[in-house]
Amino acid sequence: MSRLLQDAVSEFAKLPGIGRRTALRLAMHLLKMDTDAVEQMTDTLARYRREIRHCESCNNLSDSELCPICADEERDHSTICVVEQVGDLMSIENTRQYRGLYHVLGGVISPMQGIGPSDLKIDMLVEKVAAGKVKEVILAISTSVEGETTLFYIMNRLKQFPSVKVTNIARGIGFGDELEYVDELTITHALHNRREVE
Repeated sequence: MSRLLQDAVSEFAKLPGIGRRTALRLAMHLLKMDTDAVEQMTDTLARYRREIRHCESCNNLSDSELCPICADEERDHSTICVVEQVGDLMSIENTRQYRGLYHVLGGVISPMQGIGPSDLKIDMLVEKVAAGKVKEVILAISTSVEGETTLFYIMNRLKQFPSVKVTNIARGIGFGDELEYVDELTITHALHNRREVE
C-alpha cells in the first residue's frame, strides 16, 4: 500500500466511529473527487477548526461571540433548555417545537472518566439563572446513569432559586438512549410533556 494512502487512512481512522475499512473507503473516494472539490473540503475543515468558538452565553458552537439562537430577539429568553452536547441542541432545534434559549453543558458528570461538575458549564448556568431573568429551566439530559447524576446535581444547585420553575423532559426516551440519536417525534413528545422536578 502506498505510504500516502496509509497516511490518509490513518488520519480518517482517528475520527470517532470510523474503522480502518471505512477510512480506506473514504481515502479512495477522495481520489475519485475533483481536485478543486477536495481542496475546498480541506480548506473548509481547516477554517472551521480555526474559526469556530463557543458562544459566550450558552456554550453552543458559533462563528461569533453570540450564536444565532442567543442573538435572536424573537426567542423566549426567560426559558433555558439544558443539554449535554451541541448535537442534542441540534436534535431539539430540528423539531421546531422549542423557541427558548439553550445551555450546553459540554458533557455529563462521570467519575469513571474523571469528569466532575467543575469540568462542565454548570457554574455558567447557575450564574445565568442568578441574573434573575430566567423563569424556567428545562433539563433535557440523557437517561444514562451519568445523565441522571448530572440532572440531580443541577436540580440541587438550582434549589436556591425557588421562583425558577425546573422541569425535566418527559421520559418517552428510553433509558440509556443518547438524545442526539432519538427521533424528532419522540423529542417533540418529550418536550410537550415535560414535568416539574420535585
